Amino acid sequence: MNVRPILVTVLIILGAANAVASAQTPLGAPWDSVGRVLQTSGVATGGYYRYTWPRRDLTLRIGDVTVSPALALGAWAGFSGDAADATMMGDLVLTSGEVKPVLAELARQQIEVTAIHNHLAGEDPKITYVHFHADGTALELAGRLDRVLARTSAPRTLGLRGRAQGAIAQVSVVLVPGTVTMRGRTVTPALGYGTPINVQVVSPERAIATGDFTVLAAKVAPVFDALTAHGITATALHSHLVGEEPRLYYMHFWADGPLPDVLRGLRAALDAAR
Repeated sequence: MNVRPILVTVLIILGAANAVASAQTPLGAPWDSVGRVLQTSGVATGGYYRYTWPRRDLTLRIGDVTVSPALALGAWAGFSGDAADATMMGDLVLTSGEVKPVLAELARQQIEVTAIHNHLAGEDPKITYVHFHADGTALELAGRLDRVLARTSAPRTLGLRGRAQGAIAQVSVVLVPGTVTMRGRTVTPALGYGTPINVQVVSPERAIATGDFTVLAAKVAPVFDALTAHGITATALHSHLVGEEPRLYYMHFWADGPLPDVLRGLRAALDAAR
């Protein structure tokens, strides 16, 4: 299935003018060295350096749908700042058996855990998402994270991004105005509080979508109401960071239906968030 016309439709309906992280460029030194340590490829995007390892080893199902790794299993780490003084944030996608050893290794590596929770509802197998944060030199941070990743079965192949299963369109926007800080450091918007929306085309008549709306407190209820009014389920509401100012809320969602209906609902939620 050709995803390009679907991506164009998603960008038009959801508002391409507000998209972030759409321009991606190859890495150069020293950031390519971070990729070698993490054994995965990376890109410079949205003002930070992003490395991903989708959980292609897992077959995830929700109801009668097999969920693409690119839709909901995209484990990643991002680095902002310069290589000598970087901030690392990211999201680990873990099976039930991986949670305990990974949390223990994060503690040993002095990588702060900022959230442990679900993003989905009713998935099989059950998935736990662990968000993390650390400051330091980029290569040293990468080495510590590499030791954490060794506690998982996540496939990491340098130079290979993996092959998404199904037709996936992805867009990310920033819905929080102004500046967000965390312990005196300014958080790069796309790294710490972007709103990613991922759409998977299941058939010509059906699409599924997931992601999370990152908003200030005053926007939580309007976004929830907009999603609910369009038949989209809010699957989680929680934090991803610790000690950020102002306080942010992350509302995850699950949509399933005809593509035009799904996109209308997501656009309504975006309008409510703005």
